[in-house]
Amino acid sequence: MTTQFKAISDAMAAVVESAGQSVVQVNGRRRVPASGIVWSADGVIVTASHVVRTDDIRVALPDGDQLNAALIGRDPATDLAALRIDCDGLTTPSWSTEEDLRVGAMAFALGRPGSTVQASLGILSALGEDWRLHGGARISHYVRADLVMYPGFSGGPIIDADGRVVGLATSALSRDGGIALTRTTVEPTVEAILKHGSVRRGYLGVGVQTVQLPLSLRSELGQETGVLFNSVTPDSPAERGGLVVGDILVNLNDRPILSPDELAVVLRSDLTGEEANLRIVRGGELQLVTVEIAIGGERTRP
Repeated sequence: MTTQFKAISDAMAAVVESAGQSVVQVNGRRRVPASGIVWSADGVIVTASHVVRTDDIRVALPDGDQLNAALIGRDPATDLAALRIDCDGLTTPSWSTEEDLRVGAMAFALGRPGSTVQASLGILSALGEDWRLHGGARISHYVRADLVMYPGFSGGPIIDADGRVVGLATSALSRDGGIALTRTTVEPTVEAILKHGSVRRGYLGVGVQTVQLPLSLRSELGQETGVLFNSVTPDSPAERGGLVVGDILVNLNDRPILSPDELAVVLRSDLTGEEANLRIVRGGELQLVTVEIAIGGERTRP
C-alpha cells in the first residue's frame, strides 16, 4: 500500500512539474506577483486583466529569466489580457475540451507568484455554461473548482490529471473564487486581442426583449420566438439601417435569433464594420434589412 501511495504521489508531482513549464510569473501590479500561461512559443502570454495595472510589466520564466513584457491588449469584460515578451521556444501547454471535463474529476491550480511553481489540489465542482458577466459580455463555458486559490494564482491554469489546461483561473469574475475560463472563451478573446488589440463587440443600438411570433409564422420559420426592438437609439446603426420600434428580429446572417442572449452572442463575432442581413417581421410580414454593424466596445446593449 505504501508503494502505491508513493507511485500516486510521484505521478501527481510529475504532472505539476511538467505543466509548470508553461506557467510564468507576471509582475504587473505593486503587490503580490500574479501568474500567466504561455499561449504561443514565440512569446505570447495570456493572463488575467485585473493583475496588469502598470506599464512596467515583467515576466519571469520557469528557468528564472526575467524579461520586459508589452501589453498587447486586454478584455476587462472577460478579465483576460495578452502580453508579449521577446523570447522564442517557450513551452506551450495542451488544453482540454469541454467534452473531456467531468464534475468530480481531480484538478490542480498552478501559479508562480514566487520563483517556483506552486500548486493546490481539489476537484472540478461545476461545469458552467452561458454566463452573462458584469458589463454585458457572455461566455459559453467555464468551470468552478473546489480548491485553494492562493494569492498570485490569478492568470494561471487549472489543470486536469493529465496536465492539460482546463481553464485560466481568475478571482475577478466571482466572489466565490475558483472560476476558470475554458479555451472556448480564452481562444477567441486572445485571437481578437492579437488582431485588434481589444475585443470588438458589435453594436446595433436597440433595446430588445423576447416575444412570441404569430402562429402564422412559426411553422414557416421553424421557431416560436424572436427579438422585439422596444427602443432604437438615434443615429445608431439600427436607425440608419431603417429599423424601427416594433420590428421583430428573427434571423441575422442566416442564423435564427430566438432571444436577446442569442443576439448578443452573434454580435460578439467578428461582424464589426460589416453589413449584416437582418430578417425581421414588420406588420406581420417578413422583410430583409441590411445594417452595418458598428464597433460597440464594452456596451451592454445590442
